[in-house]
Amino acid sequence: MFRFDLVDLGLFRHVVEAGSITHGAQRANLALAAASARVRGMEESLGAPLLTRGRQGVSPTPAGRALLAHARAILAGTERLREEMAAYSGGAAGQIRVVANTHALIEFLPGPLSDFLAAHPGIAVEIEERTSDEIVGLVAEGVADFGLLSGTVDTGSLATIPFREDRFVLVAARGDPLAGRTEVAFAEVLEREMVGLDRRSAISRFLAEKAARAGCPMRLRAQLRGFEPVCRLVAARVGLAILPESTALRAARTLAIAVVPLSDPWARRDLTLCLRDLGALPPFTQALIDRLR
Repeated sequence: MFRFDLVDLGLFRHVVEAGSITHGAQRANLALAAASARVRGMEESLGAPLLTRGRQGVSPTPAGRALLAHARAILAGTERLREEMAAYSGGAAGQIRVVANTHALIEFLPGPLSDFLAAHPGIAVEIEERTSDEIVGLVAEGVADFGLLSGTVDTGSLATIPFREDRFVLVAARGDPLAGRTEVAFAEVLEREMVGLDRRSAISRFLAEKAARAGCPMRLRAQLRGFEPVCRLVAARVGLAILPESTALRAARTLAIAVVPLSDPWARRDLTLCLRDLGALPPFTQALIDRLR
């Protein structure tokens, strides 16, 4: 008979969502050796493999997918139990799980989130960066309470709330041949060397997918963590960059860079908040959504 504890279930969920035992262990705050031993123990206890292991990471087997569904339900129920019991002890403890694309995470979340956390000292907020397509699945599956994503993505049966408006733009050094244009196509940018965010960021993966569709991979000379370092390399003429307009305009106040709109339809970014059912969320989660709106 197999026996899994809450740590096992939480670890397994993190491993599947991260696609890697190493990254899953990091999310679960476990040493890699301990995490690997727990996963092996779960498979030995069950008598069947839970993960398919490959060069690109891990993916759940049919048994693993079944376990994942139950793990998510059990962990969500445990969290609701903790929140309800906290109310009887006079506390307002709780956790909110948010998934957001790079743009929303860096540009629009910090201000309202800091205000919310200051006003709700008993609440913890877990935020994970994902691409917009991934966000829809994670919210629909109940992994996250709500998500912030591009409004161009099909959210299916999820409820949506308009969040912010922005668009992708070209960032070029002043004096660059493209800097004086009124607009430019992404395909033209791909002919030049570029700088961008870390390849794991949602924006980098999004732009890489657009470049692949255009049949011309991005020629990235450097990839960094953070918009400001990217803009500094652009100003130093290391390469061009594609960034959200609000971020680029702020950087242009202090750096010798020009901001040029992209002509591609996908460049316009109407950001949306998506969720399953607003009324079913705890009051403190609804309060965060109200502050973001």
